[in-house]
Amino acid sequence: MNYVPIPVDMLETGKPLPVDVWSPNGQLLLRKGQPVVSAQHKEKLKAHNASSTEGDAMAWQRSYERMVHQMLRQGIDVQVVAKAPMPSEIREIDHVVVKQINGGWLDLQDVLRGILYQGGLAISPLRRLAAIEKKALELLKHDADDCLFSLYQALADDSLGYCATHALLSTVVCELTATKLGLDEFQRQSLRHAALTMNIGMARDQDSLARQSSEPTDWQRNLIEIHAEKSAEILKAFGMDDPDLLDIVRWHHAPEDSQALPQNLSSRRILSLADSFIARTAARKTRSAQSAVKAVKSMVLGAQGEAIEVGSAMAQAVGFYPPGSYVKLYNGEIAVSVQRGARANTPWVISIIDKEGMAISRYVCKETLELPLSIHSPVNFENVRVTVNAEKVHLARKRIPH
Repeated sequence: MNYVPIPVDMLETGKPLPVDVWSPNGQLLLRKGQPVVSAQHKEKLKAHNASSTEGDAMAWQRSYERMVHQMLRQGIDVQVVAKAPMPSEIREIDHVVVKQINGGWLDLQDVLRGILYQGGLAISPLRRLAAIEKKALELLKHDADDCLFSLYQALADDSLGYCATHALLSTVVCELTATKLGLDEFQRQSLRHAALTMNIGMARDQDSLARQSSEPTDWQRNLIEIHAEKSAEILKAFGMDDPDLLDIVRWHHAPEDSQALPQNLSSRRILSLADSFIARTAARKTRSAQSAVKAVKSMVLGAQGEAIEVGSAMAQAVGFYPPGSYVKLYNGEIAVSVQRGARANTPWVISIIDKEGMAISRYVCKETLELPLSIHSPVNFENVRVTVNAEKVHLARKRIPH
């Protein structure tokens, strides 16, 4: 058993400890729930090199960091924050041991789909969601353009299901936008968790709605109306007690003029716009997909204040022609966007259909800064009859100069 020294000087006298306290050789000094009773008691613990298990230490540290973050957000003076003792409670989610998920976005999609479909009956959801988030961040840090490409391509494939793809793409778009806007890690973490789970209250029905050729029934409209609150309740039952996370999920569909909206929750607006943006760019049996350019215009048209700032940051983060989407070039070729460019409207692309309508087998990345390779117009997924080879795209992108 590995033991980690605990910060004895930061323990509050009279408050119960949230962990068992051990000596480095495994002797139990204090049981979880017992308090430090005096200054002399603290000195005795220090003399015995009071420690906790490695798992408890990590959970306690996460709980402390969250407490400090909340105090700073509440405007508490930094001198007061610096003197704050270790918390006497540890949230359940801080004890979650994150397992590694191997593979790429489609593997994450399989795991997430299972959790979303199970809803409130999901087994070990916190551990599994934490593993998804960890792997998603690793993939995003390694190659954000590949993340966007993989997920936008998956969005067009209804055989993969819609709910999990939408959730993962929302997570990526939210993380890129929040980073551009300068949100801190705790805010981004709440936002990521919300993006992954915002539709857990209607996941199966979300997939059904994406495939059905008729308008939603009255029952489905009611589910759409209540799903945000239902999702928040499911997450709360999981043990997710982060108030920002629950508020983001609960209010992500609320109108901007709603009197019940929490104040100063920028993350909620980011998720609301990302959710709408991705939904607009996904095709339905009852309508065609909107282009990203049109979806961006829809987001900012008539918007005011912070909504314009968030919409602009999202457009810059993702681009007008996100990797994985299709465009027509001025030379008549149809191309797939594969990497964001110097500007939102100048991505790197690979032509896949020539101007005569024939498939192009040799993949070459092209910059769209100037005619005749600049972009003429977006092209809907359903109008492209050629399958894009993701591995060839990956190899071609390696030749883009950096």
